[in-house]
Amino acid sequence: MNRPLVLKNVRIVDPSRQLDTVATIIVGEDGRVLAAGADAQNQGAPDGAEVRDCFGLTAIPGLVDARVFVGEPGAEHRETIASASRAAAAGGITSFIMMPDTDPVIDDIALVEFVKKTARDAAMVNVYPAAALTKRLAGEEMTEIGLLQNAGAVAFTNGRHGLSDSQLLRRVMTYAREFDAVIDLEPREKYLGNGVMNEGLFASWLGLSGVPREAEIIPLERDLRIAGLTRAKFHAAKISVPESAEAIRLARGRGAKVTCGISINHLALNENDIGEYRTFFKLTPPLRAEDDRMAMVQAIADGTVDIIVSSHDPQDVDTKRLPFADAADGAVGLETLLSAALRLHHNGHVPLMRLIDAMSTRPAEIFGLEAGSLRPGSKADITLIDLDEPWLVSKELLLSRSKNTPFEDARFSGRAVATYVAGKCVHSL
Repeated sequence: MNRPLVLKNVRIVDPSRQLDTVATIIVGEDGRVLAAGADAQNQGAPDGAEVRDCFGLTAIPGLVDARVFVGEPGAEHRETIASASRAAAAGGITSFIMMPDTDPVIDDIALVEFVKKTARDAAMVNVYPAAALTKRLAGEEMTEIGLLQNAGAVAFTNGRHGLSDSQLLRRVMTYAREFDAVIDLEPREKYLGNGVMNEGLFASWLGLSGVPREAEIIPLERDLRIAGLTRAKFHAAKISVPESAEAIRLARGRGAKVTCGISINHLALNENDIGEYRTFFKLTPPLRAEDDRMAMVQAIADGTVDIIVSSHDPQDVDTKRLPFADAADGAVGLETLLSAALRLHHNGHVPLMRLIDAMSTRPAEIFGLEAGSLRPGSKADITLIDLDEPWLVSKELLLSRSKNTPFEDARFSGRAVATYVAGKCVHSL
């Protein structure tokens, strides 16, 4: 049991209730919200409560990051569950879904239970395992979806890999439908998508092989058709071009149960940021053109793209300090997700309510997590934000074990100043 908590004079932005007001949040000793908003005004502070005056701060449901790669087990030098949780807490993230791309792959019950136990023992935030869709992520044999879901897997994915076998995908989706499970895939065509950056004039100038947008669009349209055929829940993990967003709109119009996400990197950066072969900007999918970026920002604003993820993917010097074409894809992002997203709010492109919905309420809804709301009775996962606090990203101060951030030396306005998980403070500036 925790000490009760009262956050007074705080701006509450809760997309689950479309609530945006200055009021009080009261958290009971059981770590659940007793009142948040007008219903808290006439309630006194519980006996022994910690009272915090939050004038000038904004309280939101703790962020939910639906795509996080962690090195444990197998590559603990890059990231552990414990270090990822510390980075998440510092970034205002109270829950994240861990991808199965580990060594060994999370494709059986014992490894799902390992993740859950390690998180209980060592993590500061809620960690939910996603299980492999196919054994060893090899794309050849389906895993035991029902048993893995019963063990605690919240989604099924092939991680960094696409799935080329359409018949296998149909069987997987048909089977998953019976368990109401979410199939979460990156749309990636391995033959068209074997370049190293966005296909276009800039790639030609740099002498690098390009990845055309069709490498994303073609497998996505196939996946959406199979999702419609099987009536399964399908989530396109990371889309990056407006044609993909349009394909999602059309699939929904046909009645398919489809959702999609985008990496914050593809909303905040474009291909020009690669500059002179800067490998921290080598990502999957590749950073696209500025017109694509702006179109995807609009797709977030209008709700076509459901969620924003960090796509946190720690890499070390051995995999990043290489020629651009040879360097590994991926960037860390847990600690910069919120601040990079707030740029979209400050420049007027995405309303704050929708932004928080895309990083908290909506991912919790898609994956069935107890998170994303400050309704009375909900778990008190709360992030306090100073929307205007300036700060400079320094890789020396990042809590992640890996430092491969594309936002090194970036100047941000706004950050998490405190993070609460079940009413307990796990991060404070």
